[in-house]
Amino acid sequence: MRCRMKLNNLLDRLQGEPLLTEVISSGQAMDVEVNRVVFDSRSVSPGDIFTCVPGGRTDGHGFARDAVDRGAVALCVARPLAEVQVPQLVSRDPRAFMGRLAATLYGWPARDLKMIGITGTNGKTTSTYMMGSILEAQGTRTGLLGTVFYCDGVTFEHADRTTPEGADVQWFLKRMRDNSCQACVMEASSHGLKQGRIEGCEFDGGLFTNLTPEHLDFHLTEDAYFDAKRLLFNRYMKEGWVGASNASDPRGAALLMEHPDRMHGYRVIGSNESPVEGCWCGRIRSYDLEGMTLEVYDPRGRLAFREVSLPLIGTYNGENAMGVIALSMGMGIGGDAVVRGLASMPQVPGRLETYRFPNRVVGVIDYAHTPDGLEKVLGALRGVTVGKLWVVFGHGGERTGSHRPKLGAVAASLADRAVVTMDNPRSEDPASIAAQIVSGISHARAREGFQHWVILDRGEAIRYALDNAEIGDVVAITGKGPERFILFSDRRVPFEDSAELRRWAEERFPGWEPRR
Repeated sequence: MRCRMKLNNLLDRLQGEPLLTEVISSGQAMDVEVNRVVFDSRSVSPGDIFTCVPGGRTDGHGFARDAVDRGAVALCVARPLAEVQVPQLVSRDPRAFMGRLAATLYGWPARDLKMIGITGTNGKTTSTYMMGSILEAQGTRTGLLGTVFYCDGVTFEHADRTTPEGADVQWFLKRMRDNSCQACVMEASSHGLKQGRIEGCEFDGGLFTNLTPEHLDFHLTEDAYFDAKRLLFNRYMKEGWVGASNASDPRGAALLMEHPDRMHGYRVIGSNESPVEGCWCGRIRSYDLEGMTLEVYDPRGRLAFREVSLPLIGTYNGENAMGVIALSMGMGIGGDAVVRGLASMPQVPGRLETYRFPNRVVGVIDYAHTPDGLEKVLGALRGVTVGKLWVVFGHGGERTGSHRPKLGAVAASLADRAVVTMDNPRSEDPASIAAQIVSGISHARAREGFQHWVILDRGEAIRYALDNAEIGDVVAITGKGPERFILFSDRRVPFEDSAELRRWAEERFPGWEPRR
């Protein structure tokens, strides 16, 4: 799986690279073999190039000597380092350059794959699973890079961030190509786009889902947040690319106007609403806890698919499905593959992940952690809940504090029972976060009979809701989705919502096994 190329040959291929400003040989031989590009000194092996990434909390330049001691044959740096005696590639932006450096070393794997990038605030993960299932249904072996898993076509790895650092992105793409993948579906986060983590990637297709306020601690303004998202379409597309954008979202509509010859609009229409000319339109015909069916119209208003079955609920998942349908049809993927791929898509971890119990209670795990996301999830479940709707949730520390009372208000207006608990407190006091959520509950127009509790221990909170739910009730556990840890300022504690739910079920119902 490793690459082998002489450093001087690699540098020859980087001639004219705008992010490379200088090469300092330090009097060292330039005909050494290079294997990989890495950015974590702990993962350096003999023959690697170590990239010194300046960061907010740590600076990779401080680990250069350790990397050389471990066998790094060259460094990529933002500033020359006198204390190490290996060749140094000086770049004005090492973080972005390492993606292009790795792509050059690995033979630009993105050019050998059908690359599909998906961006937006909500729906990225579900849309990547949908798109991957459609491609597999047409016989295209597909890799995936996303929030939950990275898949190289053979093995799955837990993701540690939505969009990996550039060196890792290129390494995964190389592995996909080595494993005979023909396509890659990739979530493109705003952080990844802004920081240049997808440099070295070129996309055949792109999908924009929506934009709601999030990550403003990083981007500062919603306009800047959108500008990061639109980089996918303005900087990283191959010639002849095709895109799809949510025509119901103001930012999505703006993208359609920016790229009228490349992007296809899509939307979900009401039961009595006529198809909108120029857009792929889907009408939800039925849905329950098992899923939904859509009828789909093409941009000329003609019936394209009489019935598309989707094992998910919620209007927003109808929108996600319409996005991948519009993109798939624009890219020339057959309609049969679209229908079969959506009907057979796997359950997405932490995205309305559903469990049914013998006492006729249903548990649902979802990643929704913003007011908009929670409103969509609870709104979807409200329409299919026969009994009471419970929600177990909190909010992450060091995140947008103004979300907390809003989350409480959403819970009070849509759920019947709420258990406020811990999320990832980081350096904040979990009790203080919970109190801010409860303040929103107190000032909300709550549903009649609404009740809430504060149980900071997340495991206890989940068990309290499940123990007290009755026939026909739905218990939504939101905020962390597939995350595997609770994060504190000085430690991370192993914890998974799904594992806690399964343990509860196995204790209460011996022999119980999850089913879709």
